[in-house]
Amino acid sequence: MTEKRIGIVIADDHMVLRESLTALLSSQPDFEVLGTAGNGDEAVQLVQQYSPQVLVLDLFMPDSDGFEVLRTLERTGNRVASVVLTGSDSQNDHVQVVRLGARGLVLKADDPQKLFAAIRSVADGELAFSDQIAHSIMDAMASDRPAVPSSMTRLSDRERQISYMVARGMRNRDIATDLAISENTVKRHLQSIFSKTGSRDRLELAVLALSEAGKAA
Repeated sequence: MTEKRIGIVIADDHMVLRESLTALLSSQPDFEVLGTAGNGDEAVQLVQQYSPQVLVLDLFMPDSDGFEVLRTLERTGNRVASVVLTGSDSQNDHVQVVRLGARGLVLKADDPQKLFAAIRSVADGELAFSDQIAHSIMDAMASDRPAVPSSMTRLSDRERQISYMVARGMRNRDIATDLAISENTVKRHLQSIFSKTGSRDRLELAVLALSEAGKAA
């Protein structure tokens, strides 16, 4: 059943933490650790070599830090769903990694279950931020979003409703439950929303919806 596992690359410059993470993630039957990196350059090489579904990335490493890893992966067309694992509580750091393409952020002090959940979420195309981090990131990103004609005007009432629910950090199954529709119906709506708004993923859609809500307030 290996093909159904989530392939993961771990990048952290501390060997003990790297080995501990490998053992921890390998304990989950749906995870497979494909490789581990001790610095940023190795992280990029392993992503290019293995094409993992998820990169678990430390921010502060030698030979190209986590920020530069994200920049390099974007520049070289090797985008991967990245979960940043950090001890930093700096909002500026959090906003920057999201701008660079990270789709999840877990603090090193968090419970391991949060890391497991984050990996599964980003592998499924969703976002993985705590409510507090999500709100600060979205607010910061929406506040300096360039003023452009809103592409939200093309959305139906239901599509607009789902967009705002995405901006609140809700997952597909939670949206489906709230709206009393199937999860597949939510996914179909999202495909239409992405097409109409030009958003590449949930994060871009969330920022757009939050910006639109701010204008209407």
